[in-house]
Amino acid sequence: MSAVIVEGLRKRYGAVQAVDGVSFTVARGEVFALLGPNGAGKTTTVEILEGHRSRDAGEVSVLGFDPATGGRAYREHIGIVLQEAGFEEEFSVFELVRLYAGFYPNPRHPDEVVEQVGLKDKRDARVRTLSGGQRRRLDLALGLVGRPELLFLDEPTTGFDPSARHHAWQLIDGLRSSGTTILLTTHYMDEAQHLADRVAVLREGRVVACGAPGTLIAAEHGSVLSFRLPAGTTAADLPPVTGRLELRGTDVSVQTAQPLRDLHALTGWALQRGIELTSLSLARPSLEDVYLDLVGETAPQQRADREAAS
Repeated sequence: MSAVIVEGLRKRYGAVQAVDGVSFTVARGEVFALLGPNGAGKTTTVEILEGHRSRDAGEVSVLGFDPATGGRAYREHIGIVLQEAGFEEEFSVFELVRLYAGFYPNPRHPDEVVEQVGLKDKRDARVRTLSGGQRRRLDLALGLVGRPELLFLDEPTTGFDPSARHHAWQLIDGLRSSGTTILLTTHYMDEAQHLADRVAVLREGRVVACGAPGTLIAAEHGSVLSFRLPAGTTAADLPPVTGRLELRGTDVSVQTAQPLRDLHALTGWALQRGIELTSLSLARPSLEDVYLDLVGETAPQQRADREAAS
């Protein structure tokens, strides 16, 4: 059963078509990530799903509600963690979480949530004394205290140190295990790859890819075999391979959907000639590699390599 259904969603701001026919679904209990560069339409799409912005066209259903008309009954079922939120600075952490708990019919106990997000030691501290990372944890606490069926997470680990970031990942994994549906936006591709069951990549207001991270990686890139061309040989001497072979100086890479077959062909060829394939490696590209290709961007090192080769 789907927690979120979006069909043909459109939103225009003057001459700018911010969202242009976006469609996707999110299953109950799933972590779903919306990815895309700034201006791709992520924020507008999420704000429409949250009920904070109207749509021009399309159908939207979230937990069986139309967010545009769901009102309080709808808001009682969702939690929202904004990228930046303003707090009343003189409240203590506990006081603010308790205040938010009062907005919901079946909230969690404030102390339970404060401990869960790692702010137990700051329970009685004033909000104005919190660091940026601690404020981000407070954001999480306020989004969780209402016991939401669906949690919107906008850049949830911005400002976190590595330890706090992994704690947040564990928290999100735990929420998924308990059945909470999560719609995540993030610019950290490793975060999306680790957390998301599926991702949708937006570019210029349209979905250009949607699926499990591993499926997208396999579909777009497969695996990459790399090695250094042995002395006294040329690319023409290499055996036939199923993948796409590229040569940069003496560095060879083979992008392949059949890594075992191509690895066998290359190592067998080298063994027959009694030569070594130095720097031999087999790697699977990351979600970031796929993302950069899909949105038409190139990693800095890739750009430098291409410029040097041209």
